[in-house]
Amino acid sequence: MSISELVKSLCDHCQQQVKGRHVLAVSDTSEVNLQSHSGRLKLEELGVVGNDRDVGFFIHPTLALDAGTGFPLGLSALQLWTRDPNRPTVKNRGGYQNLPIEEKESFKWLASAERSQHCLKTGGASLVTHIGDRESDLYEEWATVPDAFNHLLVRVRQDRRLLGQSKSLYGYLKSRWGIGFTTITIEYESRTQRMARDAKLLIRCAPVKIQRPEHLGIGLSTEYSTVCHRSGRTDNAQRSEPDSLALIDHSHGGIP
Repeated sequence: MSISELVKSLCDHCQQQVKGRHVLAVSDTSEVNLQSHSGRLKLEELGVVGNDRDVGFFIHPTLALDAGTGFPLGLSALQLWTRDPNRPTVKNRGGYQNLPIEEKESFKWLASAERSQHCLKTGGASLVTHIGDRESDLYEEWATVPDAFNHLLVRVRQDRRLLGQSKSLYGYLKSRWGIGFTTITIEYESRTQRMARDAKLLIRCAPVKIQRPEHLGIGLSTEYSTVCHRSGRTDNAQRSEPDSLALIDHSHGGIP
């Protein structure tokens, strides 16, 4: 059985579980480092991983969850790829930023959304919210993925320029009044020796419209999105928690 057949089988199973549900489609990337097994593998079928030395491959799955219960429904998309060990370094690529998103590895986020949409819509899902980490904070994703069936939730990585505002995203949001507080429990982390504690966070939110980056074509534009900001201090430790920014698509509902 080929890899494509295995992926299709996984997605077909997921498709059968989603009818009538609001689905959270959560994507992330992992590297599979096989250097310790390199003596027993066909190295020509592999590439290098993040350190550009060890052999392995990358995997980018999209896990579908029931939005109401958090119950896993399967994988709505799955991408596998390798990196050529002889590819130019970022420094030597020249003009990489100006390449179309389709020619960048980060296109994986848009591809996952597109493939998940096909799987979940065919399966009869009522709504899909695509969720990604900071790496998925891509203007191209905001401009192409959201519609009446697809919403987007991303942790912000860039302090973006806003249309109609003198302040950029971070400054604009911090100037807004808070709408309330929430307390979260941070669990003990043995690897980093992070202590368990409670954090009280102030929440701010506002509708914004992201300005198109200059290097992108004029055909891409975003509708209004809501940005939420959480900041605060732990209750039992005198140090600030890192700020957390999330962009939430509301171009088809919610805050206008």
